Formats: sequence, C-alpha cells, structure tokens
Amino acid sequence: MELPFLDWLYTAVAWVITHIHAGYSFFIPSDSGLNWALTIITLTVLMRLLIFPLFMKQMRSSRKMQELAPKVQELRKRYKNDKQRMNQEVMRLYQEAGANPLGGCLPVVAQFPIFISMFTVLRAIAEDRAVFGMTKELVESMRAAHVFGAPLPATFFTSAADIQKLGDANPTVTKIVLAVFVAVSSLTTFLTVRQSVRRSMAQMPDNPMAQQQKILMYVSPLFAIFSLNFQLGLILYWVTTNLWTLGQQHWFYARHPMPLVDEKGNVVTPEPSHGIFGKVLGKPKAESPEPTPEPKIIRQQPTRQPRSKRSGSKKS
Repeated sequence: MELPFLDWLYTAVAWVITHIHAGYSFFIPSDSGLNWALTIITLTVLMRLLIFPLFMKQMRSSRKMQELAPKVQELRKRYKNDKQRMNQEVMRLYQEAGANPLGGCLPVVAQFPIFISMFTVLRAIAEDRAVFGMTKELVESMRAAHVFGAPLPATFFTSAADIQKLGDANPTVTKIVLAVFVAVSSLTTFLTVRQSVRRSMAQMPDNPMAQQQKILMYVSPLFAIFSLNFQLGLILYWVTTNLWTLGQQHWFYARHPMPLVDEKGNVVTPEPSHGIFGKVLGKPKAESPEPTPEPKIIRQQPTRQPRSKRSGSKKS
C-alpha cells in the first residue's frame, strides 16, 4: 500500500536509484544483475552514511548509560520496594547525565522511511509501472536483471508463470536463491541483535529486562521469514544493511570498550582493542616519541690571568 504523503520520498529514492544505475552503466551493461546489485548496495551504503551521526549519538548515549550503571544499581537496591520511585530516580539520573535510554531507536526510525520507499519502488518495478519519475526503459532493465539466476523483482511466492515472464527465469532456481538470501538475512539479523544484547547484558547484569532481551535475540531472526514476500532486490538491501550494522557495531565496541567497575566501585575504562579489523589490517603502529636532544656540554675554560697575578709578584 502506497502512502500518498510519502510520494516525495518515493520519487527521491527512485531518482537516486536512476542516477546510481546510470553511473554503473558506463562500464557494466545496464541490464546486468551485477549492475543492479551494485546499485542497491550503493544506495544502502549512502543511506547508512547519511544516518551515521545518529549511530554515533546512539553509541554515546549508550556509553553514558554504561558509566551510570553502578549508580543505577545503587538506586535499585535503595528503592527495591518502591518500583515507581525507583523508575523516577533512574530517569532523573539519566536526564541529568544527558543519557537517553531510547537513543538506540534513532537509527531504526531513520531507516524505516527508506525501507518503505525501497519496498514501494521495487514493487512498482515488479508490477511494470513506470512511476515516481522512472522511465519505461529503467523499469524494463531491472525486470530483466538476474542475480544468481533469480530476477530482482521476484518474491518467493511469485508464481512460476510470472517468474518465467521476468527474463525467462527458472522458477526452481529463483526460489532456491530467494530461500538462501532469506536465510542469510535471518542469520545477519540474529548476529546483529546478539552483539547488541550481549553488550547490554554485560553492562547491566541485573537488568530486569535481561530475559526479554534474550527472547528478542532468538525471536528476531524469525521476522526474516516475512521477507519471503519481499522482492529479491529488497532482501539484498536488508542483508547489506545488516552487514553494515554488524561491522559498524564491532568497530565501535572494539574502540570503546565497556567501562568496568573495580573492587572500590570506581569506573575503569580498559584499553581499546582493534577487533577483527586490527587482525586483518594490522594494528596501527604506535608513534615513537621523538628523541630528546642531549644537552650540549659547555666546558668552562679557565680565564687567562695576567702574568703578575699568576706569579704573585707586584708591579713596581
């Protein structure tokens, strides 16, 4: 279902897709599945770069919450018999420190309109509708594009007859490719959520929402099953954004390790690690300190005295 008030966003996404595809068409055939796959991946990367500041804001807020964890635990012990007062004091602590418990929702909220726009534009192409400023040639180009033998506009539930109309594609191969992509989407969703939940549970071991977070970690991959009804192009977008999120979180967590609390109750920040990227690219070499120049030794030469003073004689 298309939302009329988002027509401007649908048009903007279609415009970006058109120009990215035209750029790749200079050295890759326009009807090639590689061209269209790179177009979708590039669009995803551009979108994630656009919301990168929101990710950093989310991570800074999460880091502040980590630093406040010991104080939160004290408040929970103090007001364990008064849940309402405990929640009020915890929220007041977060507000005074500038931490936002809902900050993690910002990147998801920012992605949602783009996801809806991608879904709408790809569905229009699958239905052979040149709308949102797209030309008929562009629509036909994508309908003819295959990735591993599967048409980009096809879904798992597309009938065999309709699949064959999309560039004489093989229905069996198409369904296998779609099933594999959905499985990869499910796996990357699980790994992304697990990475975040493990960090959260290590940050607040006595979090009353820990059990719900564990359930979410194992249930979230099941939502990928609903993508069986999505076009292959949209699943490719979702897999790309999952891989980006996974790498982005790993990069941030490796360079901003979770603060630890020592025996005295002091917050200690461990040295940052370099994660998997450090293993692949190598750890950056530490800058060697510039050698301190040795002080120049100035030898004091005895002052030459007059002969009369050296001999001790007096002048007459």
